[in-house]
Amino acid sequence: MSQKNYHIETLAIHAGQVPDPTTLSRAVPVYRTTAFAFKSSQHGADLFALRESGNIYARLMNPTEDVLEKRLAALEGGKAALALSSGTAAIYFTITNIAKQGDEIVAANNLYGGTFTQFDAILPQQGIKVNFTPVNDFPAVEAAINGKTRAIYIETVGNPGLDIADIENYAAIAKKHHLPLIVDSTFTPPTLLRPIEHGANIVVHSLSKWIGGHGTAIGGAVIDAGNFDWTDPKFALYNEPDRGYHGLRFAHDLGPGNEIAFALRLRTVGLRNQGPTLAPDACWLFLQGLESLALRTAKHSENGLAVAEFLKNHPKVAWVKYPGFNPLASKYLPNGANGMVVFGIKGGAKEAQHLVDNVDLFTIIANVGDAKSLIIHPASTTHSQLSEEDQIKAGLPPELIRLSIGLENKDDIITALDDALKLI
Repeated sequence: MSQKNYHIETLAIHAGQVPDPTTLSRAVPVYRTTAFAFKSSQHGADLFALRESGNIYARLMNPTEDVLEKRLAALEGGKAALALSSGTAAIYFTITNIAKQGDEIVAANNLYGGTFTQFDAILPQQGIKVNFTPVNDFPAVEAAINGKTRAIYIETVGNPGLDIADIENYAAIAKKHHLPLIVDSTFTPPTLLRPIEHGANIVVHSLSKWIGGHGTAIGGAVIDAGNFDWTDPKFALYNEPDRGYHGLRFAHDLGPGNEIAFALRLRTVGLRNQGPTLAPDACWLFLQGLESLALRTAKHSENGLAVAEFLKNHPKVAWVKYPGFNPLASKYLPNGANGMVVFGIKGGAKEAQHLVDNVDLFTIIANVGDAKSLIIHPASTTHSQLSEEDQIKAGLPPELIRLSIGLENKDDIITALDDALKLI
C-alpha cells in the first residue's frame, strides 16, 4: 500500500493488510492468543533485542492490532502507530514517553475534562508540570516555554467549546523551540483533517469515537509522524541509556528505526512494562469502523451543519458554536466539520438540563461520535470535576448543551430538538 498513492477512502479499507498467508482469509482475522512461538532461541533473542521485528507477546502487539496500527499510520500520513487500551491511556503514555520528573509541557486550556484533570492533578503528582495557555494565544504559548519544556499539546477541536486550534502556528512555535507538537485529533478523524500535514509530530485519537463509530469498544491510538529529531540532549529518555532496556539509547541505537524512536520506545517501555494493551477483538471492531469512516464523517458533517443552522435561528437559543462556523474551518476542515454542535439555552443551566431530559431521539450519554445522536449537559457531568472558574476558562458556561449529531435523517433530528425547545 505504501508504494501507491491511494486516496484515503481506499487506504481506510486496504492499508496494512494482505490476505492471511495460511488461510487466505480476506477479512482481517481476530488473533486471540496470548503469546507467539519462536522459531529458535536465536529468533527469540533477536526479537527481544529489536534486531528483528515480529510477534513476541500480546501485551506488546498482536497481528490484528498490527493491521489496525498500519492502517491508522497510513491514514494519518505517519510512519508508525500504536493502539492502546483507551484514548486517555494514549494521552498519558504519550506524555510520559517524552517527559520525566522535573519536566514541563505547554497545553491549550480548552481540553476535554478528563485530559485537563490528568494534566492538572495527576501529572504534577509525578513531577511533570503542565502550563495551560488560552487556545491560539501564541504570545502566551511563547511566554510559557522555558528550559524545562518538553512538548506542546493541543486538540484540533476543543471539547466541548469546539474552538479550532491553528495547528500551523503551534507547529511553527514548536519547531522554533525544537519541541514535539502533540495533537489530539479525536474530533477530526483523518478523513476530515490530517494534522501531520500541518506540522504535527504526534497525533492522538480516542478510537471509541468516530473511528469506531458505533459505541461498541474502548480504545486509543498514537501516530508517530517520524519527523522529529530526538537526539537533542534535553530529551533525556531518548539520549541516556535506558536501564530497563539493555542500556539502549532510543535516539541513537536503533539504526533505521531512529526516525520512529518515539513509537518504538512507547511500545517497548510503555506497552511492554506498563501494559495498556488493546484487546484483539476491540482492534477488529475499530477496523470495521475504519472501512466506512469516510462515508460516515461526510454524513455526520452534513447533519451537524443542518442542526447548527437550525439552532442559530431559534428564538430560545442564546448562541451556537459549530466548527464549520469558525473562520479556520476553510483552512483545516474543507471536507466537512463533523457532527459536534454546542449551544446555550436562554435561561441558563436549569433550562439546559430540562431540554436534555425532554428531547426525543437523542440519548443522554457521556460519549460522542456514535451513529446515534447523543446529548449531554457537560457542566454537571463530563466536566463536573472542573471548578466553575476552570469551566468558564475552558469555554464551558453553565447553559451549554453538547450534541453529537448522528446518522439519522436530519429532519428527524431537527424535529426532535424543536419539539423539546417548545417545552421551555
